[in-house]
Amino acid sequence: MSWRGAAGALAPVLVAALLVNGCGGPRSGALGPAPTAAPSTAAPSSATPPSATPSGRPGSTSTTPSDPSRAPTTTPPSPAGTTRDTVTVELWFVRAGQLVPTRRARPATLATSRLALTELAAGPTPAEAATGLTTLVPAGVEVTRITDGMATLRVPSADDPAQRRLREAQVVWTLTQFPTVRAVRVDGDAPVDRTDYADLLPPIVVTGPIPGERVATPLIVTGTADVFEATVSVRVLDAAGREVATGFGTASCGSGCRGGYRVAVGWRTAREQEGTVEVYEVSAHDGTRINTMAVPVLLARGG
Repeated sequence: MSWRGAAGALAPVLVAALLVNGCGGPRSGALGPAPTAAPSTAAPSSATPPSATPSGRPGSTSTTPSDPSRAPTTTPPSPAGTTRDTVTVELWFVRAGQLVPTRRARPATLATSRLALTELAAGPTPAEAATGLTTLVPAGVEVTRITDGMATLRVPSADDPAQRRLREAQVVWTLTQFPTVRAVRVDGDAPVDRTDYADLLPPIVVTGPIPGERVATPLIVTGTADVFEATVSVRVLDAAGREVATGFGTASCGSGCRGGYRVAVGWRTAREQEGTVEVYEVSAHDGTRINTMAVPVLLARGG
């Protein structure tokens, strides 16, 4: 099957893929639901959580995604003469030897797998690169066949075995967001899936917001975590580094297993400004912040 034909076979369904079924299931790296809308730089987030907690009054708002979606992620058809339909794909990049997700909104195409691999090879945006994200996937990754949920790929070799494994993990985690791909065979090796690379996930994965996204209060922070007593903490910093919001929630599984989390936070600021969303674990040993994932964002005015 040609590259284009193989890619087209994935077209009917695009997904935000990230299972949130707690401690069990065929894919141990549960990641929670991927965003269902394209990142926006012009409009604030419209998600409305049960409650939100401005800085100075920490609180807990956490819900566990109950039915992870594997539905196509596209915008409604555009009227004639306006912007084209878009499709959102989730991409897995590398930071400090671990897998980190982000996403892209691009013009809709039937060849969604090819689009995803092309975006992997293109690498992170400037905002993502500023957080340390990089890619090990070069141009030339090719899907040669897709049969019965198995995608067969040709991936340029890497001299360093650790680099090769990270490269393969990027490809496997990105392609298996599509329901038509359950496993991947790379260069004739044994089939692999997400469970084979679950050890490359950091303790806390943040699926939303993404670097550079404009966010509004209240904000729902999502992802997965394997942390002590499943407790995930969030704080929002303004442009001056001042803490303007805090919150915490409980993942659906933790302390040895990975579960999905959703934490709502709200803030009060007088103007729109750059900011940072930090997701972290509180150390059971000394109460310090550990396993911190920092996401630079644009904070809409809140109050």
